[in-house]
Amino acid sequence: MTKTSPLYRDWLGQPRADFLSGLVVGLALIPEAIGFSVVAGVPPEVGLYASVVIATIIAFTGGRVAMISAATASTAVLMGPLVHAHGLSYLLAATILMGVFQIIAGLLKLGRLMRFVSQSVMTGFVNALAILIFMAQLPQLIGVPYAVYGLIALGLAVIYGFPYITKSFPSPLVAIIVLTCVSYFLHLPVKHVAELGALPTGLPKFGVPQVPLSWRMLQTIAPIAMALAAVGLLETMLTAQIMDDMTDTPSNKSRECIGQGIANIGSALFGGMGGCAMIGQSVINASSGGRGRLSTLVAGLFLLVLLVLLHGLLAIVPVAALTAVMIMVSINTFSWRSLRQLKTNPWPSSVVMVATVSTVVFTGDLSKGVLVGVLLSGIFFAGKVSRLVRVHSALSEDNAARIYTVEGQVFFASAGLLADKIDLLEDVQKLVIDVSTAHFWDISAVGALDKIVLKARRHNKQVEIIGLNEASATMVERFASHRNGEAVPAH
Repeated sequence: MTKTSPLYRDWLGQPRADFLSGLVVGLALIPEAIGFSVVAGVPPEVGLYASVVIATIIAFTGGRVAMISAATASTAVLMGPLVHAHGLSYLLAATILMGVFQIIAGLLKLGRLMRFVSQSVMTGFVNALAILIFMAQLPQLIGVPYAVYGLIALGLAVIYGFPYITKSFPSPLVAIIVLTCVSYFLHLPVKHVAELGALPTGLPKFGVPQVPLSWRMLQTIAPIAMALAAVGLLETMLTAQIMDDMTDTPSNKSRECIGQGIANIGSALFGGMGGCAMIGQSVINASSGGRGRLSTLVAGLFLLVLLVLLHGLLAIVPVAALTAVMIMVSINTFSWRSLRQLKTNPWPSSVVMVATVSTVVFTGDLSKGVLVGVLLSGIFFAGKVSRLVRVHSALSEDNAARIYTVEGQVFFASAGLLADKIDLLEDVQKLVIDVSTAHFWDISAVGALDKIVLKARRHNKQVEIIGLNEASATMVERFASHRNGEAVPAH
């Protein structure tokens, strides 16, 4: 194995930095996993074991190096009703089916759909996520002892100040160590990790979910499994794109889909809930220097070591230390430059970004925000392209015919403009429509052409269409309803 091989680069390229960043991420996963378990209505161990298994498996199977996957809020919010109605076993079965759907999505290469997500939606997604991460810390900031604010301020000072001393050790990990020591030796009245929920002390056990194998059971879990798979892949693909930009390295989106599916199936078989990529922890990893698969593996394994061997030490870590790290993530994740660009960017781009952020913040659902952003982007794009169609007209030398020259792209958004620009009531015997510099894209465009020809016939006018390119002529021949040779392809 050479130093230039992908295997060496992904695993041994910078082992020290990857190992240390993995330690930071492993600690940062704990409050999130416990909180998401509460959201899903399951015991804390379900979220913690899920984070261990998913992070460990995705280190080997994922297509985005150094990205962190574990139990997440976006999937947890969908699980509550199923758990409440049918119990944990049905959730584990749904998680297995979720993984199957994700593997199928990877084999079908659905990750390529990311190309339809505009930069404005990406920016909105990142900013909304930063706001949600900060809002999730508010319970740790309201109605707490003054010592908590002091610890958080000290933690942020260490996080942003320590790199000026040395960058050889991740500053978030230094902050966690310093705040733990200060809290412990000064006996500060602050909340500790042990107070977030009962921590498991043993290894996760392998087992198949105990559910009845029936069509009715499948009908029960299939809708939630499909929703979990879709939301999980959406957040994963967006996070992968962000990590691509942060690290200036590519990723294999199809492999990532398959890897997510395998990881979720593994999680369910070891008693864990489903999950996906985590933007916050991925940013922590990248900010702490993590660039290889080793960082993701260390994060999962270190979390397991903390739970099994070091749960006594883990229990005394102040929640304020983890809160300081997450506030740092929120600050670093938010695209502050986008605020200045609101005035300079085209207004449709700004509207898309603000709409994405607003939808996510008010609904708490990342997928809804992205959906709104993509739809608005599509609407604005269609409107922009529709205005690119131009229609010029002139009378023939004998004044017997009106010649219309059509330029641009004719499709569902611009087809109406074509019909509006052609005057069928003018006192001429013939209409000549020259489309040699135009292209017909869909049946809406062909339908507009049909309307012009058929309406002209009712007014006893001749219509000649010239200059159809080969692709447009094929569309007209297949879908046009007029038949008397008015549509003549150019040769």
